Amino acid sequence: MMNKFTFLNPDRSNISTVLITGIFFITIGILDVLLNTFFKLNIISFLPSKISFITPFILGIIGFNLIRIEYTGIKYIDVINKHINPSNFNAALTLIIIFLIIKAIPPSLSWMILDANISGDTKEACTGTGACWTYIKVWFKRFMYGMYPNEQHWRINTAFLLVIALGTFGLFATEKMKKFLALYYVLIYPILAFMIIYYLISGGYFGLEWIETGAWGGLSLTFIVSFFCLIFCFPLGMILALGRRSSLPAVRYVSIGYIEFWRGVPLITVLFMSSVMFPMFLPEDFFMDKLVRVIIAITLFEGAYCAEVIRGGLQSLPRGQYDAAKSLGMGYWKMHIFVILPQALKLVIPGICNTFLALVKDTPLIFVVGLAEIAGMLALAKTNPKWLGFAMEGYIFAAIIFWIICYAMSKYSYNLEAKYKTER
Repeated sequence: MMNKFTFLNPDRSNISTVLITGIFFITIGILDVLLNTFFKLNIISFLPSKISFITPFILGIIGFNLIRIEYTGIKYIDVINKHINPSNFNAALTLIIIFLIIKAIPPSLSWMILDANISGDTKEACTGTGACWTYIKVWFKRFMYGMYPNEQHWRINTAFLLVIALGTFGLFATEKMKKFLALYYVLIYPILAFMIIYYLISGGYFGLEWIETGAWGGLSLTFIVSFFCLIFCFPLGMILALGRRSSLPAVRYVSIGYIEFWRGVPLITVLFMSSVMFPMFLPEDFFMDKLVRVIIAITLFEGAYCAEVIRGGLQSLPRGQYDAAKSLGMGYWKMHIFVILPQALKLVIPGICNTFLALVKDTPLIFVVGLAEIAGMLALAKTNPKWLGFAMEGYIFAAIIFWIICYAMSKYSYNLEAKYKTER
């Protein structure tokens, strides 16, 4: 029977007919859902309601089945077949996702944009049924800078600009200076960044007003915590990874014990310990700021995860690389710095990026110890009596901010991976 309907047997002998028919069925199915969603029109309304409800899905399945040819010679169709249409099951999932997205667009668009309010400065300005972006506008500075005094925000902006400018030093370094870039970014740059943030944002020097770290907050605090934890946990993880593979039993077992201990403890517990318990073990006349303790705690925690990622890269290298380096007369440190680590780190760029992304998304946990970064400020704002009922807008705003940060880091990681890719 199927032989009588040759268009249902997709192959290269009837490729033109099959592709045109398949694309037509897919288009009709998606178009019907689009028209029904946006204009309440149903192009297959002549069918019974129960049948017309599933007809777009059936048409789409048939269409995807028809265009599923091993090699059509048409670039875009081959890409679709490879990634989202390798089987009927995947085609069904693809259609369900497309239909759900189409169905979600009108209410989302209406709530977020068309019926939303952004004018005014009070809760009473939000009279529509959509989102109240007035809430975000009024609290925007607090979401960015926390409780930092408004007239002093220029200090945070200036500090960030200086830190970014110093971070671009490698882009303009001469050939003679490039050999010192590793030393600069590992040792000199963190010290300079710390001094800029401490003296400029904290103040108390050069006529600047002293502002305690308890007033720091918002997105700026998220950046500060993430920045220092990232630049400190990476070298720590590298040392621990080398230590775990060391031939010296004392070094190896200490590294293993450290990594397994920190990986087995929840981060929230580590933060509580750094904030509540750790000060009890310090001398009475010794003071360490809560923010510094939190940065140290997160660095120690994430360093253990980073170590395991780097260790995976070290173990993936063939033994010949070590033997080749030793045959050239290289010692342990010279061999690892110039031969082993560059190759190992290149292999685990995605894993390192994943660890860094997890670190950035873990920063909202510092709210439990009294530091209000952007998620912490949202938690404070939503409980304000004048702005009750707008938590959804705040969390959507925070989600967009974190998505932009994480996507930028992922994109940079992808570009870095492509830049140092040596496989052909």
